[in-house]
Amino acid sequence: MSTLAAESGEVASGYRAGQTLPFRIELVRQLKRRRTFVMGGILAALPLVLLIAFQLGGPGEGNNRVNLMDTATASGANFAAVNLFASAGFLLVIPVALFCGDTVASEASWSSLRYLLAAPVPRARLLWSKLLVGLTLSLGAMVLLPVVALAVGTAAYGWGPLQLPVGGTLSAGTAGQRLVIVVAYIFVSQLVTAGLAFWLSTRTDAPLGAVGGAVGLTIFGNVLDEVTALGDWRDFVPAHWQYAWLDAVQPQPQWDDMIQGVSLSTTYALVLFALAFRGFGRKDVVS
Repeated sequence: MSTLAAESGEVASGYRAGQTLPFRIELVRQLKRRRTFVMGGILAALPLVLLIAFQLGGPGEGNNRVNLMDTATASGANFAAVNLFASAGFLLVIPVALFCGDTVASEASWSSLRYLLAAPVPRARLLWSKLLVGLTLSLGAMVLLPVVALAVGTAAYGWGPLQLPVGGTLSAGTAGQRLVIVVAYIFVSQLVTAGLAFWLSTRTDAPLGAVGGAVGLTIFGNVLDEVTALGDWRDFVPAHWQYAWLDAVQPQPQWDDMIQGVSLSTTYALVLFALAFRGFGRKDVVS
């Protein structure tokens, strides 16, 4: 009788596929994990480390790309911008890879993935819940850093306008709006890493392999972007646009490079997310 019910597509009374593994429950589960607290602690500690560094040695000399480091001690807003500049290239990659790459693979490594699917949680529903929670935690990590940096910088250097490396200032209110744009752009630019990590998480039972693979491929992209012999081909490397947000920290923001960066990143991310859903839908889950 049960076999006939299964073949006819009957389900238990009251069962609703859309109510399985709710976002709130999954978010609370992931928030309680030790790696979430460790990652949050590292990001919250970075502004304090940079503050000590500036107190001991003063601002750095910057680089050819921008001279934000020289303005780090001008105000809390400048200090927050410097923290984003110092971490956008690598440190902020790690929480994105961790939260999106560990999510499915960890369930497989604990041998709990098959039990979730037997609950029954539809595969697409499970992936959507895992992906949305991973992206939410990634965004939370990117918001945490500048918020803590702004608080630490304001306490150390005072509340004031954002001093621009090219000269001039932005009022505190305008600076806050620009920092929101910067955080939003960095988040979107990291969607490629999120896509890589999530796709790898559906392909392996080893969380470290998914996280490490995403970080490694992101670093490989950064290396490719430094190869000037590639010429215009570098425009197709997501890392080429990772600092386009600097155009928002100008007297008159420029949007062209940021639009290209957003377009490229979202395109790659959508392809990778689609591959993850397609592959996991056909995968023989045994763990």
